[in-house]
Amino acid sequence: MFGQPIDPIKSSRIDAVLTHKIWGLPIFLGVLWVMFQTTFVLGQIPMNWIEEGVHALNHWLKNSMNESWFKSLLTDGIITGVGGVLMFLPNILILFAFIGLMQDTGYMARVAVIMDKLMHLIGLHGKSFIPLIMGFGCNVPAIMATKVIENRRDRLLTMLIIPFMSCSARLPVYVLIAGAFFPNNAGSVIFLIYVFGILVSMLTAIVLSKTVFKNQVDDSPIVLTPYRYPSLRVMWQIIRLNTGEYLKKISGVVLIASIIVWGLGYFPHHSDLSPREQLEESYLGKIGKTIEPVIEPIGFDWRMGVAAVAGISAKELIVSTMSILYFGEETETEVDEQAFKERFINDEHLQPLNALAFLIFVLLYFPCIAVFITIKNQSGKWRYAVFLALYTTTLAWLAAFAVFQIGKNFF
Repeated sequence: MFGQPIDPIKSSRIDAVLTHKIWGLPIFLGVLWVMFQTTFVLGQIPMNWIEEGVHALNHWLKNSMNESWFKSLLTDGIITGVGGVLMFLPNILILFAFIGLMQDTGYMARVAVIMDKLMHLIGLHGKSFIPLIMGFGCNVPAIMATKVIENRRDRLLTMLIIPFMSCSARLPVYVLIAGAFFPNNAGSVIFLIYVFGILVSMLTAIVLSKTVFKNQVDDSPIVLTPYRYPSLRVMWQIIRLNTGEYLKKISGVVLIASIIVWGLGYFPHHSDLSPREQLEESYLGKIGKTIEPVIEPIGFDWRMGVAAVAGISAKELIVSTMSILYFGEETETEVDEQAFKERFINDEHLQPLNALAFLIFVLLYFPCIAVFITIKNQSGKWRYAVFLALYTTTLAWLAAFAVFQIGKNFF
């Protein structure tokens, strides 16, 4: 039964509901909402277990080791930085499991049919929607998946809007901040962030299709195969591969970046300063203070700016960097969501509005170095990658500016 095609008659009956011209889109949006709600609510349980384990290990090491730079590196740098990302592994796996289930059962292809007319309105073929949905997992394989789009014009345009599909690397940032500032509606806030990303991608596609990419849209039909019962083997492969990729990134890029961020925050070291004063006098503090005039209008303090800069390499680094910057100074105090909320910006102007502006910025700005290189390789032109970097970052700043400045008039 598992992995086998569903009878064509039953498949047609299911299609009559799931691809209905009126109800098809609301059903799909409902599926997305369930996916993000489950990712947050169900993932919260094992996430808390990992978080408690990381805190317990850090607490034990701090109490059993003598004061030294190595102790600070191990506890405030490596464990705090890597642990701050590792705790979100359950959320990532749930998200990939949902995407894998939609692909394996054949529902993903139906989504392309549902979205075909809408995609034509924004200048794309329904086939482009499959790589876009894959972008929720990771933008890099999603961009590579555009190879199946025969029309070069559609392929290039799809590549340039995939980064607005919020990848799993951004999810830890959403879970942490939404859980701290919007605890009663965190799942819905995350869902709306994803939907906003979809809307921005559509608006971008409309603008580009009327300016840069003016050629005719591909009108070839989408061929549908019968639905399939989900395969446990395929689902296991999806979970296993993505777990491996996530852990590989944690043990490589995140580990190295956590050490670098710690070093920039530790040196030059002044033993007579408080932890907060040490951070402000460090190289990291100087970097943050330098860019603060640019990010202050969008509601960020220097630490948020440094975290965003670290996220240029990989979005997972935003959480690890914030963990080091906000909690690297912790000793006996337990770090939880309430402590995060109290320290997130500055004690004197802490507001959920700043958090919302930060979420919007993380959603829209420069995706990551891997996406930048992949777009260059798949398009064959540096100009498309450079355009994406400039466009996304400018758009992110303007959107965050609008949210923060307009929101101040109402909150």
